[in-house]
Amino acid sequence: MGTIVQVSLSAGGLPKHAIAGGWLAAEGLVGDRHAHPQIHGGPEKAVLIVAAEVIEAFRQRGYPLFYGALGENLTTLGLDIQGLRIGDELRAGSARLRITKPRGPCKQLDVYGEALKTEIYDARVKARDASSPLWGLSGLYAAVVDEGEAKAGDAIERDGLTVGGIFF
Repeated sequence: MGTIVQVSLSAGGLPKHAIAGGWLAAEGLVGDRHAHPQIHGGPEKAVLIVAAEVIEAFRQRGYPLFYGALGENLTTLGLDIQGLRIGDELRAGSARLRITKPRGPCKQLDVYGEALKTEIYDARVKARDASSPLWGLSGLYAAVVDEGEAKAGDAIERDGLTVGGIFF
């Protein structure tokens, strides 16, 4: 089980800024906008989840990252993001989410250092190969299965048993 340490949104683009909490709806966090909606957002990429542990590890390596910098809606602590698989379902506050795909980092991340993209994403992640050592580092997109509220301090955890993307 993990904790949501920050809920973030923006008027479009990066970074996203902290809010106390928000409503996770089918199209995403209510009030969140995307600079390139043809690439980001929509029902299959409604919510972006990034682990605080990833942000902290890259900060220690000199990247000027902070919560919301990677464009995530939910920054989590204690959730094994690298252990999540496509199809896994999570309870985030009162919402239920389903992991749909890894986030492909875009050129907007270059502001934090051009090498960052290659350190959080590779061809295996792009091919959705969860055995990549970089799996989950760029964040994971989720669809909203059941709408609900999520706020800082709420639990985020796997919801039931998922095996090979099949929820039981």
